[in-house]
This record gives sequence, structure tokens and C-alpha cells, in this order.
Amino acid sequence: MALRINNRDMRRLWLETNGLAGQPSGAPDPVQIIKKLGFVQLDTIQNVSRAHHHILWSRNEKYREPMLDELLRSKQDIFEHFTHDASVLPMDFYPVWQRKFRKIRQKTDGSKYYEDLKNSIWQDEVKSRIAAEGPLSTRDFDSKIKGEKKMWSRPPHKQVLDYLWYVGELSTSYRENFQKFYDLPERVIPHNIRTQVLSDQEQLEGLCHAALSRLVAGSLKEIKNFWEAKEIKEVKTWVEQNPDQIIPVEWETASGSYIKSFALNNIEERLQNISPISSRMRIINPFDPAVRDRTRLKHMFGFDYKIEIFVPAAQRRWGYYVYPLLEGERFVGRIEVKADRKAGCLNVLNFWAEEGIKWGVGRQQKLDRELLKFANLVNIDKVIWVK
Repeated sequence: MALRINNRDMRRLWLETNGLAGQPSGAPDPVQIIKKLGFVQLDTIQNVSRAHHHILWSRNEKYREPMLDELLRSKQDIFEHFTHDASVLPMDFYPVWQRKFRKIRQKTDGSKYYEDLKNSIWQDEVKSRIAAEGPLSTRDFDSKIKGEKKMWSRPPHKQVLDYLWYVGELSTSYRENFQKFYDLPERVIPHNIRTQVLSDQEQLEGLCHAALSRLVAGSLKEIKNFWEAKEIKEVKTWVEQNPDQIIPVEWETASGSYIKSFALNNIEERLQNISPISSRMRIINPFDPAVRDRTRLKHMFGFDYKIEIFVPAAQRRWGYYVYPLLEGERFVGRIEVKADRKAGCLNVLNFWAEEGIKWGVGRQQKLDRELLKFANLVNIDKVIWVK
């Protein structure tokens, strides 16, 4: 019989696994946070602070923006690549990430667009210049878009830089004002990590195990989707071949139904040792790994959330960049805030309590404290409620 996990325990395990259970205090250690989460998504939008900085700050309020950039430059503990979007990952993952490079290369086979990229004359120029000159960004090259310019059009050199980065022939050396600088992997990835050879099966097992550990409990599709470096048939075979490591579970949704999933065989021990959940109010980034899977979020917390940055303004229900509000183990509201760094203030544009949540003095005080701390992340010391 499948082990049943009630909704409250599932929420608590999920928050603990995502680093949102305890107080975000102590000495900042972004490397350990990234290792715990598995990846932290990078995003260019700087509404208050960019998503990657906000995600790390949510786990430790002493984190500050330069820390991640310094880590990436050090070329020791993290590397950048593509999970569901550009992300930073623990350097220890690089040997299993060869499968991701290979999967992207194989996926592009047969596509005229990618065949053209693989045969582009720009490949030789890009590689030779980077080899001779060191890290370069797209601004260091000069090719022009041919034909009609469209929204996502990119010049040939940018397409080739990205392709070589996707398939692991270039690596991110560092970012400067969020501009990516590309370099050869042998100058970015430590030798002992880059030369570590794992079989394809070992890479698959490493990715599946790491995904399921961070999911707490997941379906075959969720395990597959966590990294997007494996096929669902491969995940199914991995589960079937490891009955000593993986057990069937059913976890209760917010509506009282149960979802069939799988968990690692230490799940009962994890249930017995769940950490207490802090009652702190938290402002969660829309790209936070705890809320990235909107379907799972709704099942687990009954919280129906969508970011509306790509929704035309007249059609938005909430707002352009709206943050979920987490209190303890419940999502209790959402808030639209934007930093005005020049004026030195954090502007609260809109606020909504979730249906059924009584918003009294105590909750408001918690939110006010968190808003001020959020403002401090970007060296602002004033919060203004515009509405």
C-alpha cells in the first residue's frame, strides 16, 4: 500500500525542503542555499531586486546583491546553465549535467535552424576570439540581423554564442550588470569537476534522485520536468529498477483529494523530523522554486497564482509583478510593490488578502516589518503605500 501524507505535513515538508521553514537569519551562505534548492533561476527584471537575489534573500535576510555575482566570478562553487530558464547550479552537478548538454544537442538535430548554427562560419570566429582574448560578451562581436527585425530576432553571433553555451562548448565566466560573458569551459569549470566522467546511467540516476529529493514526493512527469534532462520513459524505468530506494505515496491536496506519487525511502524519517514552521510573513518572488510549478502550488496550498508580466495591462486581474505572501504554511495574500531606487523608497501599489483570510493588526504589522526588510535588500529605508 502507498504511504499517505496529509496536506499539512506535505506543506511543511515542501517549505522545509525549499528553505522557507525557519527564520532567514544567521551568516549568509548562498552556496548552501543553491545546493539545497538545486538551482536558482536568473531573471533580468529588476522590479525591486532581480529574482535570483530575491530568492536567496528570502532564505537569508543578510544576503546582498553582489554576493551571487562574486560567487559566479570565483568559478568554484556554482555554474550557470539552462534548467527551465537561465539558472545557477551547484558546481557538483556539472558531471551529471553532461546529459543536459547532450540532450540539447540531440534535440536540435534535424532542425534546419540549428543545423545552420552548427555549420555557421561564426562558430570558428567566436571560439578563436574567446580562446585568444578571454571572456567576451555579445557586444564584442558585430554581425547584423538579416531580413525583417522581429521581437526575438538576434544577430548571427548571438545565436551562435547561445548555441555553444547551450551545448556546453562555452560557459558563463561572469555577469556584469547582468550582461553575460562567455569563456571556454576549461577556464571556468575546475579541472577535477570538468574531467569527471560518469556513465549515462549514472548521470540519469543522479538527476532523478536529486529531483525527487527536492520534490519531497513527485509523479513521473514532475521528476522529469524538474531538470528537463531526461525523458519520462527513462524516469519510469529508473523508478521500476529501484524499488529499494523509491516507494509509492499519496499526498493530500488542499481540496482533500489524493495525488499518487513516488518518494525516496527516507520519507517516513523526514515526516518524523519536520522542522517547525516559522509564522513569519514572507514576500515570495514569482520565480521562486517553491511556487514555480503553479499546478503543484494550487494542489498543495489551494493558492491560484499566475504572473501577469506577459498579460496586456487591460486584461490583468492583479498587476504586472505581484508577489505571493506566505505566512507560516499558508499563502495569505498578494502584493504589488516596486522599488524607486533613485527616490529611496519602496512603493506599495496594490495589496489583496486571500479570500477567507482576516487581515488584522497583527498581520499588517508582520507585513510592514517584512516590507521594510525587503526594502533594505536594495538599500532603501522607506516604504510608501501609494493606495
